[in-house]
Amino acid sequence: MIDFLKSEWNKIRGASKFTVILTISVLLLMIFFLFFYPNIVRKMTLKPQGQFPGYDASAVILEKAKISADIQQLDKQLSNKVPKSFYMVINTSSNEFYLYKNTELVKRDKCSTGSYVLLKNGDNQEWMFKTPKGELKIRNKNTSPVWKKPDWAFVEEGLRVPSPNHSSRFEYGVLGDYSLSLGQGYLIHGTLYQRFLGLPVTHGCVRLNDENLELIYKKMAIGSKVFIF
Repeated sequence: MIDFLKSEWNKIRGASKFTVILTISVLLLMIFFLFFYPNIVRKMTLKPQGQFPGYDASAVILEKAKISADIQQLDKQLSNKVPKSFYMVINTSSNEFYLYKNTELVKRDKCSTGSYVLLKNGDNQEWMFKTPKGELKIRNKNTSPVWKKPDWAFVEEGLRVPSPNHSSRFEYGVLGDYSLSLGQGYLIHGTLYQRFLGLPVTHGCVRLNDENLELIYKKMAIGSKVFIF
């Protein structure tokens, strides 16, 4: 740019008066548009906060304060809903369970939940093997539990369904050393097929390995919450 101006100045020195005035005017316009005009445009287009039409700084401050108060209130409500003692969270999508005491994570590991297989017995009966979701609780606890096989267990094996208390309904040692009832026939229990843990393979119950089952049995009292999603 400096070399260009020097070149133009040398031309001016030998030119007529009219040419000199015209050239100087052109140079001044170039300098104006190159160095001054962009700054002027930028200052005109950028308005300070608070000068936009309809902007109310006090209203914005009040709205931020209200949002902050709402968040604190929601945090308090959530904190009040978290059990103070032990509870479980079961993720049926990833087949994982979480044992908490208040907000402290005590144990996280694999489990198995419902397979979502549909079993039909002719046109009159059908069973969907899914784990119930929502807020449940431990209703009772047993050691050395005995499994009383429901009707679907016989249908699944292609066997005739026996009477309600027939001896063939009772199986020993298939649920592990402990069971915790969630109601409506659903249990947290052990399994003979621990290699399948982490997969959705159950008829709706929640299966754990031996170590985790013992931990859950000891930590979870009757009435303890179980959140399943």
